[in-house]
Amino acid sequence: MIDIPDELIAQHVRYDGEAGRAYVASLAERGTHFLEHWRLRPDGPTMYGRCALVLPVLRADGTRAVLKLQDTDEETVGEPVALRAWHGDGAVRLLDSDDATGTLLLERLNPDRLLDDLPDTREATLVVARLLAHLTTTQAPPDLRRLGDLADAMLADTPAALKEIPDPATRRLIADCAAAVREVADAPGDRLLHWDLHFENVLAADRAPWLAIDPKPLAGDPGFDLFPALWNRFDAGEVLWRFDAMTEVLGLDRARARAWTLGRVLQNSLWQIDEGDTPLDAHMEIARRLRDHPG
Repeated sequence: MIDIPDELIAQHVRYDGEAGRAYVASLAERGTHFLEHWRLRPDGPTMYGRCALVLPVLRADGTRAVLKLQDTDEETVGEPVALRAWHGDGAVRLLDSDDATGTLLLERLNPDRLLDDLPDTREATLVVARLLAHLTTTQAPPDLRRLGDLADAMLADTPAALKEIPDPATRRLIADCAAAVREVADAPGDRLLHWDLHFENVLAADRAPWLAIDPKPLAGDPGFDLFPALWNRFDAGEVLWRFDAMTEVLGLDRARARAWTLGRVLQNSLWQIDEGDTPLDAHMEIARRLRDHPG
């Protein structure tokens, strides 16, 4: 029997009702199948994230690993592709996968040592920057989603979204984000991006001080990868320091990185508006500081 945390069940029931309960049950059934298929033994309490169920396991040879069970969508479908490309160099190592279901067998890192536990956010930001500088040297494999396509879709959706924003200052700021994306959209890049490298997606390991987990990969410009570390443990007064530090570590053109970071604000804001909400205050503050202090 696979133990399903009550919190994970409640989370999915809250959002999807009985369909959410059935989804979590399907993860348990899938986990049982892959425990047998890959000759794995449970080795500790189950863990979970926003969508995934993670089971600590032992392989037949005694190697410690984790079985990650999740649904596949346009973001998660590329995870094994990216992990294979990185081959454990700066990221968690992929041991096996089933592409039909999105099930992954991963090396086991230290779940009790998150980068988010560091009290010094500047140190944490530099860790993220150094990981990104390494990971984004890899050219993106074919068939991943492309930043150019995302940029085109965002720009197409912006005019209708602007009509839904009652506050003139917010509307102007979102329009400025779109204008910045237009300036760089003709060269969206071809590097392998993590897309979601925030402090909680970096864990300690025996073989390396820190490794990235849980990519939602795409092909594009590394400047599009900076935003999570600007928003993590948000401090308005630190935005420009973090941005300058990361662009320096990655060796990025500051103007292009600024434009693609404003693109991330645009992407998140369009999602908020589509859900009937307003853009988040912290996101607006990040955009405002980058827009008003571009030098």
